[in-house]
Amino acid sequence: KYGVTLYVSAWIAGVDYAVSSDDDSDYEDYYSSEESDSSNDNDGDDFDELDEEYEEIYEEEELEDPLYEQQEWNNNNNNNNEDEEDANPITVEQTEAIPDANGPGDNENQTQNEEQQQNQAEQQDQQQQKREEPRVTRSGRISKLPYWHDDYQMHLQTQAHPKLMTREYDVEIGRVIAKMFATFDAMAMKTPSKKRTNKHKTRRRTASQHVQTYSLKAGLKKFQESGKKATMGEMKQLEDRMVFYPIRVSQLTALERSRAMESLMFLVEKRDGRIKARFCANGSTQREYMEREDSASPTVMTDSILITAVIDAKQQRDVMPCDIPNAFVQTDMPEAKKGERVTMKIRGALVDILLEMDYEKYGEFVTIEGKTKVLYVIMSKALYGMLESALLYYKKFRKDMESIGYEINPYDPCVANKMIRGKQHTVCWHVDDLKSSHVDPKVNDEFLKWLNIKYGDVIPVKATRGKRHDYLAMFLNFNQDATVTVDMCYYVKKMVEEFPEKLNDEVTCPWTERLFKVDPNAKLLDEDRAKTFYTFVMKGMFLCKRARQDIHPAIAFLSTRVREPTQQDYTKLKRMMAFLKNTQDEVLTLGANDTQSTEWWVDAAFAVHPDYKSHTGAIFSLGRGAIVSVSSKQKVNSRSSTEAEMIGIDDIVSKALWTRRFIEYQGFDLESNMVYRDNTSAMKLEENGRWSASKRTRHFDIKYFYVTDLIQRTEMSIKYCHTSNMWADYHTKPLTGPAFVKMRNVIMGKTSTTP
Repeated sequence: KYGVTLYVSAWIAGVDYAVSSDDDSDYEDYYSSEESDSSNDNDGDDFDELDEEYEEIYEEEELEDPLYEQQEWNNNNNNNNEDEEDANPITVEQTEAIPDANGPGDNENQTQNEEQQQNQAEQQDQQQQKREEPRVTRSGRISKLPYWHDDYQMHLQTQAHPKLMTREYDVEIGRVIAKMFATFDAMAMKTPSKKRTNKHKTRRRTASQHVQTYSLKAGLKKFQESGKKATMGEMKQLEDRMVFYPIRVSQLTALERSRAMESLMFLVEKRDGRIKARFCANGSTQREYMEREDSASPTVMTDSILITAVIDAKQQRDVMPCDIPNAFVQTDMPEAKKGERVTMKIRGALVDILLEMDYEKYGEFVTIEGKTKVLYVIMSKALYGMLESALLYYKKFRKDMESIGYEINPYDPCVANKMIRGKQHTVCWHVDDLKSSHVDPKVNDEFLKWLNIKYGDVIPVKATRGKRHDYLAMFLNFNQDATVTVDMCYYVKKMVEEFPEKLNDEVTCPWTERLFKVDPNAKLLDEDRAKTFYTFVMKGMFLCKRARQDIHPAIAFLSTRVREPTQQDYTKLKRMMAFLKNTQDEVLTLGANDTQSTEWWVDAAFAVHPDYKSHTGAIFSLGRGAIVSVSSKQKVNSRSSTEAEMIGIDDIVSKALWTRRFIEYQGFDLESNMVYRDNTSAMKLEENGRWSASKRTRHFDIKYFYVTDLIQRTEMSIKYCHTSNMWADYHTKPLTGPAFVKMRNVIMGKTSTTP
């Protein structure tokens, strides 16, 4: 109902709401026709309810309707103007007969006026060019002008930059906007009265809330004492942890002063009304002098999370995700000599707050730069925003884990294991988010106590127990049948809600057979639609690597079209989104069988792309569901299907080796690392190498026979698989019909990988 109100209000205001301006006449005909009034009685009732609530709010508060007063003022003003015009009527003939009031010298005055107008226009052009030039901030970052939406966007112009851009609305548009937002604010904030129905109460509880982050200056102005109290609480916490200490400007080298990071403080109002402050550093200036190796920190791989989750489910382990609070500020900065210390600059209102908190500590170090108070500090702890913070914390946490006997898996530096009471204890971590698992729940209890001793002295470490866990944007549900489901339904629903266009409710396949086809004459998307296309392709890429691997082929193709997307590409994206809408409640089910083997299905579709390149597809499973999926366009052209198959397995061989070695290092003895193939010619080349080569295959690069060496060293085995059971075929081309349903059920874990 809010959407309908926004739609109609925008139309009344002359603002085209997410549609082209050529269709305005259709709206006018629709809302003015008697047929539409009679066929949309429910919509009319909804607007009546909104009007009733609006009037009721003013009655309860005993307020006068400002919109009514504005209307009366306009009517009176219009009547007065009409009376003045009637009292002094002037005809065209009389106008022509009026003598020149300026008399002699009128031409000179007119010339002067024209020169003044021309000078003013030139000055305005110069000011506009100056505004459009990029501005360099104090931190060295290049600041660009904001993107200004035109009148045919769904966003209202509310930016408070009168010097840069002024956007005015006439009275009619202002009345529409005012009533729309007054109604929404009243519905969201007003306490429901007794005479309102449950529908009204529900509507009030679900009214939209606009969450906004404020800078310190703007936040203190808005929240006043509450904002100041939140800021003091944040700075007190940093003081307790001794994150920084003040220093005189004279004690800094010129290099340290020039490299000083700007401090940032943000205030935000939570949904429960609390004001939250967050202090961090603007570490963007560090990129100029820091190497990537000094700032890049490893994180646990998604494949490792899913593999360990399958092992946890198979062994019925107790799983405990943890969250280490303030992880970075608990990490010491490395000792540095003078000239190499990390410095930060605190300015303005935050300096006043620090002086109010502890004048004796900071007062003598405050200096004046221009008209602003400035305090320089040396960082003794890592802080959010600093480039090296994540890597420093990783090194600290790894050292702490190794000090109590944990061994790091060399194939994923964020997975550690330790044998406790004859069983394996596994810990995975992504910065400060941990996943701990052991058969005995008491082991997790003891591990949590250790975490609190090391990291929970100020704020305790948070942990969740049970069978359902929210970890790294995935809900992991551990079931009684030794399986785990990966649930990202909330993410899919949010994608569907945010998609700007209506989606078909009857789509049962995310693509058609023409998914890989490209029309060279297709029309390019405009800027707004191109941004939408890019956003949702990237969201889909995040999703297809985790819980919805069934859309992987669509994302693999659409991701190659983000630079210059066309209307044809947008239609394909829209179909995929419609499929997600109709399957938004589905989850990925993973499980392991008792074969003690890893299984890969690898396939390739020959010359399916417009440039006649082939497409590689693969899935990895331990018995149920696809843990890893691959769907990618091959980098080089091939001259036969056999060559395409050889290129395909070369694309996958590194992943196949990694999964085997990772699982073996987790303490499991694998009997085989099986790769299923459906091309006998490629299998002979892979098994025999050059001995099976002929004139047609002599040109194959030697690297494609690397798999032959792996087979001879028993690190990999290949086995024939019929095409009807080649599950990787799903990721090589756009399947439809029964084949699509059958293979999708296997990939999503609805049925076993065993035929």
